[in-house]
Amino acid sequence: MTDDHSVKTIAFLLFPGVTQLDLTGPAQVLSRLPGAKVHLVWESLDPVPTDAGFSILPTTRFDDLPQADLICIPGGMGITDVINNDAALGWVRRAGAEAKWVTSVCTGALILGAAGLLDGYSATTHWAWHEHLALFGAQPVHARSVIDRNRMTGGGVTAGIDFALALVAKLAGDDVACTIQLALEYDPAPPLDAGSPDKAGAEIVANYMARADRLAPNRVADLKAAAARLGFS
Repeated sequence: MTDDHSVKTIAFLLFPGVTQLDLTGPAQVLSRLPGAKVHLVWESLDPVPTDAGFSILPTTRFDDLPQADLICIPGGMGITDVINNDAALGWVRRAGAEAKWVTSVCTGALILGAAGLLDGYSATTHWAWHEHLALFGAQPVHARSVIDRNRMTGGGVTAGIDFALALVAKLAGDDVACTIQLALEYDPAPPLDAGSPDKAGAEIVANYMARADRLAPNRVADLKAAAARLGFS
């Protein structure tokens, strides 16, 4: 049974430092939702640098797309800058208040939380940031994707594809989602079994966290400071 046939406008927040697969994975899936159009939204139409070393062009600006049927917020190392950007967070807050579906992938959930859109909702995010959802009143759930009423959040990076297929199934039915999955030949068979902290083992997890500390040494402190500035206890 489908939940909603009326999602026509899908808006992804595009911002400097975004993890491009957080955006492009689900965008590829959701662009094939019948009757829907995907927009990439930022404060200007200038190229936006991603964490992969290349830029993506926005398709529209905040003022030109004040609301959408579905919003999706990806993650990346630039999330704290977004949270501290009044124009960007304001757009998320306003668009989310009007959207039929409010969604995120990876650490984009923390942007939703900072906008006040996850208070009292169950949600997930990248495993390394999971505990920080509670800063914004969300109830952290360890899962590949989580649906709570009209909120849907996906885990880290590649989980965005699973998230998007599950969302298409809910909006348009299993047959449509299966057709999209087949068209994309999404049939994962990873060469290594290290896609979660439990599977990767303590040494690899420690290496990852050390690398994250080098790339963004103040990331947790900055997030907590932003939460406090916004009035979250």
